[in-house]
Amino acid sequence: MTHVFHRNSRKAPPKAVRGAGCYLYDATGKAYLDGSGGAAVSCLGHGDADVIAAVQAQVADLAFAHTGFFTSDPAEALAELLIANAPGALDRVYFVSGGSEATEAAIKLARQYFVETGQPQRRHLIARRQSYHGNTLGALAAGGNAWRRQQFAPLLIEVSHIAPCYDYVLRDEGESAEAYGLRAAQELEDEILRLGPDSVMAFIAEPVVGATLGAVPAAPGYFRRIREICDRYGVLLILDEVMCGMGRTGHLFACEADGIAPDIACIAKGLGAGYQPIGAMLCTGTIHDAIAAGSGFFQHGHTYLGHPVAAAAGRAVVEKLLHEGLIARAGVQGAALRAALDDRFGQHPHVGDIRGRGLFLGLELVADRETKAPFDPARGIAARIKAEAFEAGLICYPMAGTRDGRQGDHVLLAPPFIIDEAQIGELTDKLATAIDRALAG
Repeated sequence: MTHVFHRNSRKAPPKAVRGAGCYLYDATGKAYLDGSGGAAVSCLGHGDADVIAAVQAQVADLAFAHTGFFTSDPAEALAELLIANAPGALDRVYFVSGGSEATEAAIKLARQYFVETGQPQRRHLIARRQSYHGNTLGALAAGGNAWRRQQFAPLLIEVSHIAPCYDYVLRDEGESAEAYGLRAAQELEDEILRLGPDSVMAFIAEPVVGATLGAVPAAPGYFRRIREICDRYGVLLILDEVMCGMGRTGHLFACEADGIAPDIACIAKGLGAGYQPIGAMLCTGTIHDAIAAGSGFFQHGHTYLGHPVAAAAGRAVVEKLLHEGLIARAGVQGAALRAALDDRFGQHPHVGDIRGRGLFLGLELVADRETKAPFDPARGIAARIKAEAFEAGLICYPMAGTRDGRQGDHVLLAPPFIIDEAQIGELTDKLATAIDRALAG
């Protein structure tokens, strides 16, 4: 008997009682290798003593102080640490409790910035199909996940969606990766011109697309061209690094690999590593100063933004990432995991693509490798893989609808940065078992 409103109302999940390193344990004592960090959250693994100590110390000193009245040392210190290591002109940090809140804040800040600078006609937001930016109504509208959007469509604000940069499926035969990246980026300029250049406020994208597309990085040169287009038309570039940021791809900020910086960035998940719910929106000094010189107030807010205990946890996490070599480790262990996946699945008849950066990797499942044809959605391949992996003691993140919201299946992997070689072998072995059993069903 339970009074918890579980995600699946027909089946209560097993009860997690303990976490240690890369493993979670249920009430029966069964161990599960956390091959996806939950949802790309647990970058440090479970039971990190330093983060636990930081949380305990902070809750003893100051558990909560509303930011309508106070700031706090943990929030100030974490903001300073993030900005000291942020790309480009990012200069201010607005703390929230998670990724969806960060996206909401980014969209609203973009709009208020143009109102405050005398450009109220700028109202259009452009995003990409097969993206995911969160589950609140504004974030859901920005996202291009057709399945998540469908039943809530009448409630969503209007957002323009262009094609994703999805090399495996959308690059033409004989077309170079660079040429494809430029062609994909051109869709943004075309859409800006269609809407009217002085009516577009922002473009939002994930540097490496996570949940909906399965760890798809952009083609070479794509984001450099995107940055040029945004600059040409005065459009703000919002980068959603909620999943792919905070070291997961081998850089603290994923956009560093593309050689660009955003006007606004969204981070969460790995920022707190699961020890506390925390996210953040970062913006340039130019944007912040426009608000300061205008109304003086960002017309937005949440009760728990800048929560002292969450900020203390976030600071401890980021300090470990920066000073204990864990970001570099994500790159090294990511290469090791990628090699193991290539070795095990590179010639698998139903694994069409293995992709990603660092410890943010995806496998796309196909009915036919030659034609890249997806499985019939009625087979429920992603759901089968998830269930078989869980039974085998592996937590991974399969999703359906990879191609268009209905067709296509992929598996997302995002294990803790502390994963070792033996655990990489365990992950690939259990994933192979799960895929084979799911396909045989």
